[in-house]
Amino acid sequence: MLHRFCVLFCLFFACQLSYAAGPDQASAGAVGVGFSDYRLGAGDQLGIQVFGEDDLSVQVRLSDAGTISYPFLGELRVQGMTIGALSEMITSQLSDGYLVNPSVNITVLEYREFYIDGAVKSPGAYPYQPGLTLQRAVSLAGGFTERASSSKFYISHEGSTSNNSSQKASLSTPVTPGDVINIEESFF
Repeated sequence: MLHRFCVLFCLFFACQLSYAAGPDQASAGAVGVGFSDYRLGAGDQLGIQVFGEDDLSVQVRLSDAGTISYPFLGELRVQGMTIGALSEMITSQLSDGYLVNPSVNITVLEYREFYIDGAVKSPGAYPYQPGLTLQRAVSLAGGFTERASSSKFYISHEGSTSNNSSQKASLSTPVTPGDVINIEESFF
């Protein structure tokens, strides 16, 4: 009887913690950034775990071609997929002759880099960090140079298909993995 009470109490407590965290924080753990529509791209490092199958639990980095090599399934093209879609694909393919009812969990261990150039002290590629804004990205790049414009900031999002893919941005604009940031110089 005491054991059953302890189990029920633990389940109740876990539900309360999940509810208190709110939907945004609860979903943030699954993807890492807090948005479930995050699209995978070259350079992302993934952790793929299959419950009870240590040989199928791996860490992989997406190649330049947007593919990963996965045991039994070979090379998988995952560029542009969400974590959920990739999990469903691997679950489906493992269920087709390899495992009975596999439980697949995928997390992004490391996001692809973003790039910053122009009037910053140390232009280049930097590792993406969840919650990154343009102001924080400039800080990572050593700050503005003395010639930097105070308002001419542009971001090109990876995968944008328009001819003029650069968008005007402010210091509070969110930065996503793979973005290219350009800080222009001021003439006065």
